Amino acid sequence: MSNPSTGTSRGAGSGRSGVRTAAAAVVAAGLALAGCSSSSAAKPAASSSVQGPLTIGISLSLTGDFSDSGKAAQRGYKLWAQTVNAAGGVLGRHVVLDIVDDTSSPTQVVTNYQNLITKNHVDLVFGPFSSLLTVPASQVAKRYGYAFLEPAGGGPAVFSQALHNLFFVQPAPVVQQGDVFADYILSLPAAERPTTAAYPALDDPFASPIAAEVRTRLEAAGIRTVYQQIYPAEATDLTSVVSAMAAKKPDLVVAGTQSADAYALVKAMVLLKWAPKMLYLSNGANDPLNFPTNVGAGHVNGIFSSGDWFPTATTSGNAAFVAAYTATYGGTGTSIDSTSAEAYSCGQLVQEVAAKTGKVDNATLISTLHSGSWPTLEGDLSWNSAGAANSSYVLVQWIGGKLLPVFPANRAQSTPVLGKLPWGG
Repeated sequence: MSNPSTGTSRGAGSGRSGVRTAAAAVVAAGLALAGCSSSSAAKPAASSSVQGPLTIGISLSLTGDFSDSGKAAQRGYKLWAQTVNAAGGVLGRHVVLDIVDDTSSPTQVVTNYQNLITKNHVDLVFGPFSSLLTVPASQVAKRYGYAFLEPAGGGPAVFSQALHNLFFVQPAPVVQQGDVFADYILSLPAAERPTTAAYPALDDPFASPIAAEVRTRLEAAGIRTVYQQIYPAEATDLTSVVSAMAAKKPDLVVAGTQSADAYALVKAMVLLKWAPKMLYLSNGANDPLNFPTNVGAGHVNGIFSSGDWFPTATTSGNAAFVAAYTATYGGTGTSIDSTSAEAYSCGQLVQEVAAKTGKVDNATLISTLHSGSWPTLEGDLSWNSAGAANSSYVLVQWIGGKLLPVFPANRAQSTPVLGKLPWGG
């Protein structure tokens, strides 16, 4: 539960040393001044129209099934508030976060936003974690005319609502995460393209649709499907899946995965000493901290994945964000959960709209964000009428033991490497 009077809430990152906090404040001030290309730091404070603190209500899963990600979002939101306040606030208004726990419950999240808006009378709201909670929460925001900048609700159900007040602060809907890999394959000279492919996938709304979308595009380009299988969410041993897949000898494997099954898939391939020429895992392999720990550091090179944010990204304000984050919470860039960057980016957008319009109200946010393109840690974002961003994810590959952006060219930090996977013989 937050303390609106101070703009802080207890949770991850609390109880830090004074030295670390002081260092963070210095870095935060630098971030606000140098990080955001059109931040409020570039505008004089609206001294004659200062209206007191700018209160932002947020419901987060600080307990329950989504608590790890909920706390990661909390760290991002709090870091943004700390950063912008160190630079004088938004149009001179000190940012106060009113954060409440929804216990990962779709029922509680509705109650929370109802209370934040009608009882706490917050000025703005930011979104919770997960599509499951974003759908009902965004309906409450719509009812009261609030803009709904949300960092982590990218499932189809979110956009099927066609809410004009909703803005998903990631590059594209989750089911399009694999499109960048399809783009890369189709960019290869014909002689280098795979001719056959397999599509194993987890029975999960954020895994199997990704593989299916890639399959549709590659089949249309003439890449023949030789195997497809959706395995149950409770499966922990995928050797039978890999064995059946290996018998079909696909050049390429595109797997719709989350974390645990991605690890299991690689472990099964290593166990069976079989590897395709190319391997893409939609999730799991895009975790620079946990993937090598779970599959073995010697088994990662050559594997492709995709994601929305990475610590080495050259997006607006990212280097300063990483510096401020590690100064505040400790660790390294690779230990930052991308959810923190997504939440932070919501705050960047409020700053940028305020800097451009001199206003920070819901109607202005909604109308302004629907025009133009807006730089964030997530890249330059724009949205369709249903709140889905129009950009694309970044293709990454493990090269030399590091997870590096490799495609598209304007986001790449290395050239993709084609060759045998480490256990392929």
